[in-house]
Amino acid sequence: MATDAWGIEDGYHDIRGEWHETSPATRRQLRVAMGGLGDVEDPPPQTRPVWFVRYGSAAQINRPAELELEDGTHLKAVDRLPPDLPLGYHDLHPDDGGATTRLIVTPDRCHLGNRERSWGWTVQLYATRSSHSWGIGDLADLQTLARWSADLGAGYVAVNPLHAPRPAPDPEPSPYFPSSRRFRNPLYLRIEEVPGFDPGDRVLTDAAAAGRALNASRVIHRDQVQALKRGALDRLWASFDADARFDAYVDEQGVALRQYAIYCALAEAHGSGWSRWPSELRRVDSPGVERFAAASKQRLRFHSWIQWLLDEQLARAGRELPLLGDLAIGVDPDGADAWVWRDVLAPGVRIGAPPDAFNLGGQDWGLPPFVPWRLRALGYEPIVQTVRAALRHTGALRIDHVMGLFRLFWIPDGCTAEAGTYVRYPGTDLLDIVALESARAGAEIVGEDLGTVEDEVRAHLAERAVLSCRVVWFEHDPPESFPVQALASVSTHDLPTIPGVWTGADLADQERAGIDPNEEGLAAHRQCLEELTGLGPDAPVADVVLATYRRLACAPSRIRVASLEDALQVEERPNVPGTTVERPNWSLALPVPVDAIIDDPAVRAVAATMAAPDRATST
Repeated sequence: MATDAWGIEDGYHDIRGEWHETSPATRRQLRVAMGGLGDVEDPPPQTRPVWFVRYGSAAQINRPAELELEDGTHLKAVDRLPPDLPLGYHDLHPDDGGATTRLIVTPDRCHLGNRERSWGWTVQLYATRSSHSWGIGDLADLQTLARWSADLGAGYVAVNPLHAPRPAPDPEPSPYFPSSRRFRNPLYLRIEEVPGFDPGDRVLTDAAAAGRALNASRVIHRDQVQALKRGALDRLWASFDADARFDAYVDEQGVALRQYAIYCALAEAHGSGWSRWPSELRRVDSPGVERFAAASKQRLRFHSWIQWLLDEQLARAGRELPLLGDLAIGVDPDGADAWVWRDVLAPGVRIGAPPDAFNLGGQDWGLPPFVPWRLRALGYEPIVQTVRAALRHTGALRIDHVMGLFRLFWIPDGCTAEAGTYVRYPGTDLLDIVALESARAGAEIVGEDLGTVEDEVRAHLAERAVLSCRVVWFEHDPPESFPVQALASVSTHDLPTIPGVWTGADLADQERAGIDPNEEGLAAHRQCLEELTGLGPDAPVADVVLATYRRLACAPSRIRVASLEDALQVEERPNVPGTTVERPNWSLALPVPVDAIIDDPAVRAVAATMAAPDRATST
C-alpha cells in the first residue's frame, strides 16, 4: 500500500474487496488538517529527534554526548550508550551543541503476569449498582465486586473506561467519548467514603436518600446524579482542611492535573466546550488562561481534590483484585485533552471506520485524530501521559481499536465515511511506549483487534506480547482452538448478549430503535450457540448461558471473561451502534443490585464454571 510523506494512503479496499482511491480533494483536506498546504509534499522537519533503543543494548552514537536520565542523573557517553541504561525517557545532549535527542529505552515486550490462565467478569460500572449507590454504580461497588470475585477465584475484573466526561449538567453517557483520558469520571465517587462525610449532617443524608431513590429506575439519569453528587462535594470541600496525601498527589500529577483543573473551572465559568469560550481562553498557554487560573486557585484545588478522591477509591478497588481497565481510542473535540493538545490534533477531521459487513455506510466516531508528525515532535508526550494514566491502579489494560497505533481512518468534515482514507502512524514507536508503560506498571496489555487488521500488525502485536481479542460471535473455530495469547469472550459491549440472541429480544430492541437489524447475523449467532452447547431451540436461557461459558472456560487463552449481563440473563446489550437517543445506550442498570448479585445462584454457577478449568490445571 503506497503512502505519501504525510502518512496518507493511496486508498483502501472495502469489505467487498472494491478499491476506493484517495481523491485529490481528500488528500488536500487531510494535509491542510495536518498543518501543511494542500500541495506541500513533505511535513516540516523534526527539530527534536526521538530515538528508541532496547533495554540492555549498547547502541553506537555518532559523537560524544551527555546523558541526562529521567531521574536527573548525568552520565557521559563517548561512542556508545551505556548498556545498563534504565527503562524510561532520557535526554541525549551532544557535546558540540547539536539538537537534544529524546532517548526512550524500552523493553522487548509488554509485561506478562505469572499466571498462565485466569478468568474474570466484564463489568459496566455505571450499571453495577448496590443499595448504597446514588443512581449509578460507583468505585465502592467496584471494590465490593472485586473482593467477591477474588473469593470466587477470579483473576481480574474488566471494567469499562472510567475516563472523565465533559463537565456539563447532563454528562455524556458514552465512556468512549471522554473529555479526558488522563483523569476520571466524578460520577463514580462514593460520597459516603469522602473524608469528612458526616452521617449526622442532614443535608448530606438527604442527598444520599435522594441518590438511593434513583435506583428505583433501571435507566440511569446522569443529570440527577451529577446534581446530587456535585452539591455534596461542594459541601464537603467547604470543610476540607488539608491532607498530606492530597498534596503528594497534586505534586505527582503536576502540570497535567493543573491544566485539567483549569479546564473544569473554565467550564464552570463559561460553559462546557472550549471552542465556544472567549478567544483569549481557547489556548491553554495564553495569558488570559493564566490570569484566570491565578484568580481561581480554590476552584483549581477543588477539581484537583475530586481527582485525588477518585484515585484513592480506585486504588482501594484495585487492591482487592487486579482491574482490567479500558482505554478509549480518542477524546471529545471540545473536551479537556483536546483543549490542552489542540495543536497536536487535526482540526476538521474525525476518525472512524470504512464500510464493512455490519456498517455498510462506514462509521464516524466524531473524535479528532493526533497528527503523526506533531505527535513525534512532542516526543510522544500525549501518548505517554494517556497510557500511563490508563494503567494507574490496574493489572491489565484493554486498548480499544489497537490497530490505531498503526493507522487510523480519517474522515474530512463534510464527507461521508466512504470518502475517508487511512493515515499511517509510527506504530513501532507507539507500541514501544505501550510496552514501556506496561512494564513499569506490571500490567498486561490486551489489544482490541476486531475488524480489519493487517497481517503485519497482528505479527507486531503478537511479538510484543499484546493479547488479541477472541469473540465467540466472530470466530469460526471453537473456543478450544483459540490462541493462548488472547482474551476470550462471548460478546462485547456493542454486540448482543446470549439471552438477547436466544430469545430474539435483541432483534426486537433494534427494531424498536429504528435500526434495520442484521437478521442473518443474529441467526448465525443463535446457530453458533446451538452448536456450542448442543442444546435444542427450546432450552431455557439459563441453561444456554451456563453451557456456553462451560465451552468458553476451556479456551487456552490467558484471560477468559464472562459478562454479568449474561450471568443475570439480561437481554439488552449496553450499546447499539448507530443509535443515540433512540434507546438508553450506556444507561441501563443491571436488574439486580450488587448486594443480590453476590448471592445469585445463576451468577455463582457461571463463576464456578469459569473457574473449573483453572482449578483442574492447578491441582
